[in-house]
Amino acid sequence: MTKRKKAAQGAEDTVLEIQNKYKLSLKQFDLSEKQKQFLKVAFDKDTKMVFVLGPAGSSKTFIATYAALQLFNMDNEYDIFYVRTIAESAERSLGHLPGDMNEKFNPFAMPLEEKLREIIQENRIKMLFEEGIVSCAPINYLRGASWKNKIVLADEAQNFTKKELITLITRIGEDTKYFICGDLMQSDINGKSGLNEIAKLFDDEESKKNGIHVFTFDKADILRSEILKFIISKLEKNK
Repeated sequence: MTKRKKAAQGAEDTVLEIQNKYKLSLKQFDLSEKQKQFLKVAFDKDTKMVFVLGPAGSSKTFIATYAALQLFNMDNEYDIFYVRTIAESAERSLGHLPGDMNEKFNPFAMPLEEKLREIIQENRIKMLFEEGIVSCAPINYLRGASWKNKIVLADEAQNFTKKELITLITRIGEDTKYFICGDLMQSDINGKSGLNEIAKLFDDEESKKNGIHVFTFDKADILRSEILKFIISKLEKNK
């Protein structure tokens, strides 16, 4: 039983107070049809894991974070766990950076904080971190962990090796959802990325029946700028 569930036990007014404390007011967005399709998959009670693939600027991290916050609103028992590589190569150690592990990893969690600021008010972000509802860790600190009641946001997953990605997905536990976001065109680990191989492995009907999906955005879904669409188009042709 989580601390929030324990706190909600007792009088009915206490339950309502707890619910109001954790209720998030998400900003309104004009979502594309593709983003709405993704949310339909994400909110399905049978969905356990989604590989969210697409080029830079196609809203992968944004829409996955948006889904995670909405899922938390639906069920406050969830925690949100953000994981990514620590640098260009996830095989590198954090030891060369000053501070404790949280301080070392803080710069690499900035993409999550940016997306949270886009979606909810600043004071609610502070509450999420202070209450431990949102937490972050690098991919190479996960061995031995197992998770229940978590929404796992894995960002920049093209920089995970096959071994790291297997470590990540085999941590899954009861009432846990994964959103594994990555751009197959970009990798900083010199051909060691395991994302394409693992995503392909689960891109079939058998996996869908077991709650694992591969959802792909493309250059038509780029929202950041028209020039980025042009750049991605040229890069795809060159590839």
